[in-house]
Amino acid sequence: MSLEKLAKDIAAEAAKEAEAIISEAKAQAANIASETEKQVEAHKTSTLSGSDIEAAQIAKESVASARQMNQKDVLVARREEIDITLEAIRSKLGDPKLTKRSALLDSMLKEAKSESSGKMTLLPASIDKAALEQKAGGFKIGASIDALGGFILVAEDESIRLDYTFDNRLEEVWTESLGDVTRTLFGE
Repeated sequence: MSLEKLAKDIAAEAAKEAEAIISEAKAQAANIASETEKQVEAHKTSTLSGSDIEAAQIAKESVASARQMNQKDVLVARREEIDITLEAIRSKLGDPKLTKRSALLDSMLKEAKSESSGKMTLLPASIDKAALEQKAGGFKIGASIDALGGFILVAEDESIRLDYTFDNRLEEVWTESLGDVTRTLFGE
């Protein structure tokens, strides 16, 4: 064999090997590219899924927050309506022209006479002072008090204090009847 032929054979063999290596490298590159694409797609999908999940969570939180704000607004509005109702009742009770005011005072005086003992001073609401001065036989009349109506009885030694004011009665009745008031106002 001649050197020339040997060189050609070696060159041909090297070319074949190079072609095989290049072919194998291209195949590996294609596999790597394909695998990378799959990973990119998987990452993209998981990122989108994560974003979708996060968006859904934010939407749920926004709806929950809006509901909570609406509930709070409803409660505040109801509270305001209840306060307006109570103030309207106070206004009526504090009106000197209240129907049956005299009958209420008579009833409270009767109750006071049956519950009191010893010498007691009647402290009238300024609005009812004149009427109570005429009706309150048996009680010493003291200084006027600030109240919607009625009176307070105080023992001579100030150890006993009986509250017959409209304010006190309203507070007792209001507390007992608040559920009924709420049902009447809001239909619940």
